[in-house]
Amino acid sequence: MARQTGVDPLDARLIALFTEDPNVGVLGASRALGVARGTVQARLDRLQDRGVIKSFAPQVDPRPLGYPVTAFCTLEIRQRQGHAPVVAHLSAIPEVLEIHSITGVGDLVVRIVARDNADLGRVIDEIIDDTHVIRANTAICLVTHLDHRTGPLVEVAARREDTDA
Repeated sequence: MARQTGVDPLDARLIALFTEDPNVGVLGASRALGVARGTVQARLDRLQDRGVIKSFAPQVDPRPLGYPVTAFCTLEIRQRQGHAPVVAHLSAIPEVLEIHSITGVGDLVVRIVARDNADLGRVIDEIIDDTHVIRANTAICLVTHLDHRTGPLVEVAARREDTDA
């Protein structure tokens, strides 16, 4: 019996199709995949309900918006009140795109964007202008060789699910 957390090969093909062409629509997907429209809709609903597909929202690239500089800040924080206060502070900064709790040196890693290096300095100052941040270590991204992706992971999960069935 298939696990509730996996995806099967049809799910993987459906995700790949919508990733490649977000405007394909349910009818277009049913034609492209050779399955009934109702099957496509039911699969999409199930994938969304299970959190596999988080959103059909557009992916926005900060560069054309005027934010070509990307950096990663590792933050050491005072943890007496937990992560919530510093996460709330960071979430209020528009240039903060991601916040992750980490192990090792540092407590949080934050992906940020800026208009230029001087603006990056301003963003970092805003990040550390919090009583909870002890230290920040920033690395500027020179070249992105591989943007965030999940396609290969979905394919592997579908193959694994297919062999487990």
